[in-house]
Amino acid sequence: MPFPEFDPVLIHIGPLPLRWYALAYVAGILLGWWYAARLLRAERVWAPARPPITLPQLDDLVLWVTLGIILGGRLGFALFYQPSLLLQVFTGQSLGERLELLQLWTGGMAFHGGFLGVALAVWWFARKHRARLLSLADLLAPVVPIGLFFGRIANFVNGELWGRVTDVPWAIRFCNERILRTYGMCPAGDVPRHPSQLYEAGLEGLALFGLLGLAVWKLRLLTKPGYVTGLFLLGYGLSRALMETVREPDAHMPEALQGIVTMGMLLSLPMILAGLWLILRARSRPPVAA
Repeated sequence: MPFPEFDPVLIHIGPLPLRWYALAYVAGILLGWWYAARLLRAERVWAPARPPITLPQLDDLVLWVTLGIILGGRLGFALFYQPSLLLQVFTGQSLGERLELLQLWTGGMAFHGGFLGVALAVWWFARKHRARLLSLADLLAPVVPIGLFFGRIANFVNGELWGRVTDVPWAIRFCNERILRTYGMCPAGDVPRHPSQLYEAGLEGLALFGLLGLAVWKLRLLTKPGYVTGLFLLGYGLSRALMETVREPDAHMPEALQGIVTMGMLLSLPMILAGLWLILRARSRPPVAA
């Protein structure tokens, strides 16, 4: 299948390009904000305890979470996938090279880095407001798949993070006139590949959202602090590790590890272990009291 002639820029507002990727972040944050507020209002899913924060406190938390996503995602990308961006801060020959790390519009965000940034923001917020840390994490965990879904759709529109070469009937050639004009070539080559971005949108986004929704609304697991967070960590870690088998492998991995594991698998392993630990911990304890 040919790759559609998507334009990563939705519209230009004067000299400012409004990109689909930016809109994906905005949509994920706004819808996540709405869903978290809905969870806070549904006191029955927390009973007999109360929600960990108030609605006005959620408004403040959203700002810190947004900063954690952006700063953590960018720094994580530089650290895990492109260390040269960090080196350029100190060794760049021009101001533009030194500041390339801050040029978010050029692309390059890592989920695992964003996750760590959000984790730090939530820890700081819980400490400042004396909120129950695990319950606060449980509030945010069901929200994350919303952002993951929109982010993966944006990856597909941008024609990036494509899958491995395959001969399945729905394979896509990530090459079109726009990509040729932009790069002078097709980075993915003119070969059929897995649309792994869409696989991840379905698995890490829709399926994980459904699983966590079942845990919250039907199984009432918010009454066991850490359980929903553990399910998210385990679910995302397993989903990402599985998807790494169809995503194009990381070219910068040490030669001895190429063909065995990918960076995404290595970064997902601690999430899987932490998720299992949180689930076992929550299962062994009685529901939180009021």
